[in-house]
Amino acid sequence: MVHVYNCHPFSSQQIVQVEQEPGLICCGGGALFVVATGGCKVDAFSVEKEGCPLICRFATMGTVKSIQHSKMGDYLVTIEEKNSATYLRTYTNWRYQAEGKARVGVRLLGHLLRGASVRGGVQMEIIEIPLSERPVAVACCSVTGDLVVGCESTLVLFALRRQNQLSLNQSQQMLQSSGTNSQQSSSQSPGQIVGSNQNFLDFERSVILHLPKIKPKQVALCGRYVAVQAELEVLVLKLDTSSEPKTLEESSDTNKTDHLEDQADFQVLPRHQELLGDRAKDCDIPVSVEKTGLEDSTGQCTLSYVLFRRFTPDFFQGCSVEETQLHSLQLYPLFTSNQSESLEEPSCIFCFFSLPSAGYLYSVKGGVELLSAYQYPEKVLKAVLTDHLLHVITKSALQCFTVRCAALAARNEDPYIDTTMKACPPCSLEVCALRMQLFIGLRSVCVYGRHVILLSTADAEAPEEPERTPQRRGLSRKWTISSPKETSTAGHGWNLYVVDTVSPLTLYQEMVEYSERYAETNPQAQSLRHLLSEAHLLIRCSLLQTSEQQRSVEGDSALSLQTDTDGPAEKQTAGQTDRQELEEALRQNCAQLGDCFSRASQKDCHLALPYYRMSGLSVTEITARNRPLPSSPHSYGPGFLFYLKHFLFEETEQILSQEAADEVIDIFSKSEPSQLVSVCASPSLMNISPAQTLQILQHLEDKAGVSVPLTTTMATMMLRLDDMPQYTHLMERHAEMLLVYGFIEEPRLLLHGGGGGQHVQTRPTALTRQLAKSQPGLLVAAMVALHENNKVQLEQADHIFKALGCENCLQVDFWEAMLMASSQETLIQELLFRVASVYIDRVTNTTSDTHTNKPHTPSRRRPLKSADDLINSCSHYGALYPWLTVLNPAHTTSSHHQEALYKLQSLLCGPSLSVGSIMPLMERLSEETLWGFSLHLLCATRAGQYDISIEKLLDRCPQAIIAYANHQLQDKHMVLWWQKLLPELCNRTRAAADNSILLAALKETLVVVAMETSPTEFLELMPEDGTASYFLPHLLTCSQRHLRA
Repeated sequence: MVHVYNCHPFSSQQIVQVEQEPGLICCGGGALFVVATGGCKVDAFSVEKEGCPLICRFATMGTVKSIQHSKMGDYLVTIEEKNSATYLRTYTNWRYQAEGKARVGVRLLGHLLRGASVRGGVQMEIIEIPLSERPVAVACCSVTGDLVVGCESTLVLFALRRQNQLSLNQSQQMLQSSGTNSQQSSSQSPGQIVGSNQNFLDFERSVILHLPKIKPKQVALCGRYVAVQAELEVLVLKLDTSSEPKTLEESSDTNKTDHLEDQADFQVLPRHQELLGDRAKDCDIPVSVEKTGLEDSTGQCTLSYVLFRRFTPDFFQGCSVEETQLHSLQLYPLFTSNQSESLEEPSCIFCFFSLPSAGYLYSVKGGVELLSAYQYPEKVLKAVLTDHLLHVITKSALQCFTVRCAALAARNEDPYIDTTMKACPPCSLEVCALRMQLFIGLRSVCVYGRHVILLSTADAEAPEEPERTPQRRGLSRKWTISSPKETSTAGHGWNLYVVDTVSPLTLYQEMVEYSERYAETNPQAQSLRHLLSEAHLLIRCSLLQTSEQQRSVEGDSALSLQTDTDGPAEKQTAGQTDRQELEEALRQNCAQLGDCFSRASQKDCHLALPYYRMSGLSVTEITARNRPLPSSPHSYGPGFLFYLKHFLFEETEQILSQEAADEVIDIFSKSEPSQLVSVCASPSLMNISPAQTLQILQHLEDKAGVSVPLTTTMATMMLRLDDMPQYTHLMERHAEMLLVYGFIEEPRLLLHGGGGGQHVQTRPTALTRQLAKSQPGLLVAAMVALHENNKVQLEQADHIFKALGCENCLQVDFWEAMLMASSQETLIQELLFRVASVYIDRVTNTTSDTHTNKPHTPSRRRPLKSADDLINSCSHYGALYPWLTVLNPAHTTSSHHQEALYKLQSLLCGPSLSVGSIMPLMERLSEETLWGFSLHLLCATRAGQYDISIEKLLDRCPQAIIAYANHQLQDKHMVLWWQKLLPELCNRTRAAADNSILLAALKETLVVVAMETSPTEFLELMPEDGTASYFLPHLLTCSQRHLRA
């Protein structure tokens, strides 16, 4: 479906004064090129100046049958005929003819001229490009300046080469110096060589594509994409250069072809076919590649099919084949503002082609898809695609259709489109036709920037339909090939128009004015939304282009040899002003689209959110735009409520005033009362009236019943009213575990700013601060539950406790509780290191004065879990080793020091803590005290250093050695009883025979050794100078045990 809107896209028109009847026209580089009918002369007119004055005039070498202008290189390429032969020629430096320099250089492809053209390109050059077949069509790449030539069964690609004058002069000097004529070499002055370092153009034949089963009528080239169009077929190919050799398999259908040729009495009509992407290779058109380039000879040219479309001829109402064949093939690139100017790869490439009754626009880069299908109201002769509009001509009118190029390019440029952040009308949006401009006898059209050039001829004897042959076209075996129509010499009128289109901003404003008529009658009309979407795409397309690209579209003054009165600063300022106007227009349009979608159906109402965000309006302004209509005073649009919920439920820094916040509460109390708890928890509503909100919540509780989040929200309102008795009463309604579940359901009751992100700054609420004072256990349990349910990150929880000033008490309680709840190994190791470092800090800095006790300071608050609680409830804390009771002092340190010491010892006795991670921290602890010595001994034991531990323990506290050995020297370490402990005790008792502690330890050791060794081994372990009577009872016990065994 094509919408029709009465918006006028044209601003003015002027007639170009041409001396002879135009036959061919083309435009580019700020110029209009006119070839007289049947002539060998090209007139160039400036389309950027009033009256389109003549720039220059130059002759061609033959009768021009086709002419194209290349933006890159600013050259013309023609197909010419002379003496029944067809030639392909390019015309470079054609602008120098404006200076009256009649000198013209003619050369073949690849043969550079010497003399004037080498000394800076001060004359026009004609480059003749030899071909093995007759050229039928030619096209230039607007991105690279390369050429593609369509012959009868091949496509030939030529690469544009820019030759540097300085390097060329040097190479010519080297050639001349090697010859015999040294005087000619020295005749060039140094100034000619060191002069302006200009580039001049040449071409190199790069690739030849053989297409034996298609006869090109039109060709197109854009970057690596090549398109060829026959009468009813379009094929788009992509060329790539690969280092790996690849052979293309050609499908051989010779038998089928011969069979068809034998059917001389029948005409086989092709069936309609559309193949996109990889499926296009299944078409019956084989293509082979012949590489001819020299510079890229190391790479292998590979080919891939992109698009194939075949149409069935339609002979309705007696139309001939000439009237149903394809025309207006284009490959159109579109750059976006996030691309560097040096990049030659466009963001999007579109392929357009047209039948007389319908046009088709495809996107061929990054996925092939049909964007739009244009149904024309009458037969279209030619169409031209631009960024903003599609211009088509019929016999009597110029008409414009909207395009969807900007919709696709915007999505390629911005990944946030089609999310809750940004939106853009879809690529599948139905196109619309704008008001047409009537003319008489239109024949050709071309477009440069905002200038549409039209050629019209009014022939006195022009028939309505071409002359028909007696036989019926529909049954003819051979189809007639239409040749370019030439104007009759008996014609009595022709005109060449330059029609200027309005700027996109002006057309946007007219569309907005046009849309107001729909808004007055039916704000929810589909046409209103469609028209605003069209206006949005107009502005989008203008903003996508960079300022440099906009200047090149509107006319690159550097290509013309005219002086520019405006300096770069003025141009930059004007460009910035235009962009600011476009951005403001886009914001206004987004606000209007947001209004449309705010009251739309459930299918599209979600689009109100991104459009309102892009509008830059505040919540207060958007709320004012969405107040209920008089017909339904209590009804708010679903899109507006969707936007409002996203704004309130996401973490933003925008805080509403009390009036706006109360209005939001009132909106949800009428529309969605079930969301009131979440709405009240939003940080944006910090300024709501607690008394008024409490009444609404109490009414909700009476109607919907009691719930934990609702009760907690009411308690928060009571807290803001400083009504502590009522606050306490509400908080005591439910058990602490139910309150924890309520906080999981609505975590913003405790913290603001988290939003689930790791790097978002969080802050506690007033309820959190009150819980830290009155119910710290509930707060810790709630924070643990929020973390385990992925409502808050560990760093965010730490920030909350630091903001509360509880980093040395509640934060440690939180870590200890997390160790009991978490099952993530990496998190457990992180928490173990944290609590261990805190315990070390506490035992280091806590005073040993048992009488110093400050229970009211945060650092002196009693921990929620004691060491015994952690040992009994957390597997990471182990029971204290028995020998530690000997080393731990009793009532010699403060309770806080004692608690921290027990927790640290319990961690070292547990299975989870990595001792190596805390060894740098343990260096702060001195071994002078018994508790410090016990910690170092634990670390050494955990590290497996039993020999050193035994020696240290015998030196420092021998009374604990047997308890240590009984616990630690078991299983595989049992041999240390007689390999390490027994020799050490013997040596020490020998030196201190009266040491009762050592003697008792030696006796206990001998008992264990006698039980674990054989008599022979026991005898070997006895010292040579030992007293026999002392060791004999143990040897007897060992012997008796051995005999019983």
